Amino acid sequence: MTNEKVVKMFGLSFNACTLEQATELIVAAGESHRKGLVDTPNVDHLVQMDEDKEMRQLFEHAMFSFADGMPLVWFSKLFMQSPLPERVTGADLLPSVAHMAADRGVKLFFLGGNPGVAEQAATALTQLNPGLQVVGAYSPPFGFEHDEQESTRIVTMINESGADILFVGVGAPKQEKWAGSHLSELHTGPVLGVGASFDFAAGTVKRAPLFFQRSGLEWLWRLLKEPTRMWERYIIRDSRFVRLAFIEWRKIRRRIRRKSRRKVSDNILK
Repeated sequence: MTNEKVVKMFGLSFNACTLEQATELIVAAGESHRKGLVDTPNVDHLVQMDEDKEMRQLFEHAMFSFADGMPLVWFSKLFMQSPLPERVTGADLLPSVAHMAADRGVKLFFLGGNPGVAEQAATALTQLNPGLQVVGAYSPPFGFEHDEQESTRIVTMINESGADILFVGVGAPKQEKWAGSHLSELHTGPVLGVGASFDFAAGTVKRAPLFFQRSGLEWLWRLLKEPTRMWERYIIRDSRFVRLAFIEWRKIRRRIRRKSRRKVSDNILK
């Protein structure tokens, strides 16, 4: 049974789902060709959308939003009446959706990654899931999102493949902005932004061990592996999440106080 309950925080509506429930929602949407963006907001996304209005609008209007980030899950458990059950990442959704899609005949298309990586991911997932139909895999050239001819070619390629679900792995917010601007032209069902997930599935990049994933320290693993590329994101930019969390906590406190005052007032009037 699927779960479409939502937890509203940080201006977004997060689906309160386990990985299994999220997978069912996506595959069912693929079967019915229910089109829309599927995103997995994390701390870095929230910090970026604090200044990027286009990005925020896309995330606010997503068909499904799953929390990719233990700080978001912890925040919900501390301060929300109905917390998120667990973290659901794009890196976990890709193999999970592939497994269920193989059983139910749902066709996938992979767009993104470095040259050849999407194809390698498709091969690896097909070997793990006999019967999986990856009907297209393409690594677009750098700057493709600014090239209308290339984008039109990509949309045509996806539509002619007959894909039911589209995975886009070119990094946020590029993947969401490209998908959002071409959503009306696409003939697929759900469109998922999955970042570096093709690299993990292909084995070209090693994902953090389970201990780091489950303890909320996957960011530390990535920082230790790629300090030159990741230090600014994790140490400088994402530290701004502390301020966002404090602001959100104050909003929650004000809502609770207003409800409490209304309850007292209603009891007096009875």
